[in-house]
Amino acid sequence: MTRSAFMSGTPDLAALGTMIAASQGWPAAKAVKAYCPTDADKATVANLARDLLDIYPDTIGACAPMSAAFAAGLERVLSAPIQVVAGSLFADGTRVFGGDAPFDGAASFAEGDLDWDGHVWVMIGAYVADISLFRTAYSRFAHPVLGRHVAATFGHGKGMYFDAWRHTTRLGLRYAPRHVLTRAQVDGLLGHAHATIKGHRQASG
Repeated sequence: MTRSAFMSGTPDLAALGTMIAASQGWPAAKAVKAYCPTDADKATVANLARDLLDIYPDTIGACAPMSAAFAAGLERVLSAPIQVVAGSLFADGTRVFGGDAPFDGAASFAEGDLDWDGHVWVMIGAYVADISLFRTAYSRFAHPVLGRHVAATFGHGKGMYFDAWRHTTRLGLRYAPRHVLTRAQVDGLLGHAHATIKGHRQASG
């Protein structure tokens, strides 16, 4: 399977297929194209996202560990290809996270490193499941373009953004992948997520 054959007309998704193949092998990349979520799958994803948002503290720069925790939870309850992806996020044509500088994905997320100026999200097949988008956009520290765009397009009080990749640009969003995290990288971030949740519970208790 070539890059162009992965998903016709969607270069970012084609690039993602190549990244998945590099990180997890071509069978994993092919599974992304084949997966289509059922209504039950969508309900499972929404319920898990709600549960995670309820227990994860509202902190700055949490997209990576939150996404790792979300992916780990999804793998336990969903039979679907699941990846954690790092890259850039654009809103209303403006890049709000990430850049074009040379990027070493393996080094950037070594041992759960959180020093990353881009965005991290979960892919379930060819569907974006972004656990942190709305929380980030509603924050007083949000990029102003992202905050305005989310408020105008989605309103307030949203939890998780879930949509087919091909539909994201219709809503003024663009997810540009640069790296698919390996299992070891996800596990490293998961450790940060667990520590954050535990610390929040202890502080609140």
